[in-house]
Amino acid sequence: MTRPIRVAIVGAGPAGIYAADALLKSDAAQQPGVSIDLFERMPAPFGLIRYGVAPDHPRIKGIVTALHKVLDKPEVRLFGNVDYPGDLALDDLHRFYDAVVFSTGAMADRALDIPGIGLDGSYGAADFVSWYDGHPDVPRTWPLEAEKVAVLGAGNVALDVARILAKTADELLPTEIPPNVYEGLKRNRALEVHVFARRGPAQAKFSPMELRELDHSPNIEVIVAPEDIDYDEGSIAERRAAKHVDMVASTIENWAIRDVGDRPHRLYLHFFESPVEVLGEDGKVAGLRTERTELDGTGNVRGTGEFTDWDVRSIYRAIGYYSDELPKLPFDPVSGTVPNAAGRVLAADGSHQDAVYVTGWIKRGPVGLIGHTKGDANETVACLLADQADGRLPGAVEPDPEAVPAYLRERGVRFTTWQGWYELDAHERALGEAEGRERVKVVEREDMLRHSGA
Repeated sequence: MTRPIRVAIVGAGPAGIYAADALLKSDAAQQPGVSIDLFERMPAPFGLIRYGVAPDHPRIKGIVTALHKVLDKPEVRLFGNVDYPGDLALDDLHRFYDAVVFSTGAMADRALDIPGIGLDGSYGAADFVSWYDGHPDVPRTWPLEAEKVAVLGAGNVALDVARILAKTADELLPTEIPPNVYEGLKRNRALEVHVFARRGPAQAKFSPMELRELDHSPNIEVIVAPEDIDYDEGSIAERRAAKHVDMVASTIENWAIRDVGDRPHRLYLHFFESPVEVLGEDGKVAGLRTERTELDGTGNVRGTGEFTDWDVRSIYRAIGYYSDELPKLPFDPVSGTVPNAAGRVLAADGSHQDAVYVTGWIKRGPVGLIGHTKGDANETVACLLADQADGRLPGAVEPDPEAVPAYLRERGVRFTTWQGWYELDAHERALGEAEGRERVKVVEREDMLRHSGA
């Protein structure tokens, strides 16, 4: 191939941008060269960094600085506000590109199949996160009438949801939260937040720093019952094998043995409590029933037959994200992923689907941290480039880079660009500066498009 390899990446979150970075750092970037277009259904890039990270975690948003450097490269273009497959279908992508990488992530909530989960007042954590992160495609208001709230899950998303519910609106005002979120949080009546984990402290999936941050708020009293501190041989082995597991368990132990203070909002971490039913009254959440569990020696748990009813009036399930199915690609509904071998998409008969690849959560499921995402991208890009070197990519019919924006304009698609992000970024920072904040996030899609110059 004498021209640069044309690659489309669908999804401009960290996974997609790391894939672009891997391509830029490959030998192919020197000869024959690479030409990369990222397509994002939102008007702005960065995926879950913009719409999945809690606003009071600015250091995680610092990852954007590294992602910026990739998108600044002349070999990379961004097309925002472009939907797959509505604006650009797989056949269209094959027409313009030699290879297509899907990095669409996961934005939906994994289902929890227990009685009463559909009652009014029972929510998915992902929907709540989208609301407080100013996602343009969710309602502008959120019902926050309950004084006692349950959060189901033992990962960082559960901590984020619990912390946002337990903090005051004024504590969060210095962040980038938009006005509608601040007004909504001012009406929040939550005084008690209960986080329920099915297993013990050694099995919690919290990051040590995220966990410790719960205790930094002047308004949140973190409470752990001493009887929830328990370890079996499997748990002890987990602590010895991983420093972060030991740090999490130690933090929880320290909270369990200290005296309870008098901060106004109480956040309880409950371990060995498995949700079995959401209790209802007049179609609304009226409580939560859990079964006490116990360790079985391996780090797993079994039920004890001992049940407790908890007085809560709202429930958030934070048991994992789930990816949307992608038309024209195979999909495993159990794992919520596209079947693949090291990033090569696998057809129903087990063969590789020509010139189609996946990376990130749509590849491996919604687990792991940024380091895993980088490794994923490197593996997928290595397969793509090996296929190109072996002549297994059919090749684009219309490889001219200008054919893509011409096609989108012909179809009436209002798309944003990387330069447009700079314009939106400047506008959000100006809004923030007026209030003594770093930025104020723009929520409305139309406003995002206008301030991006689309």
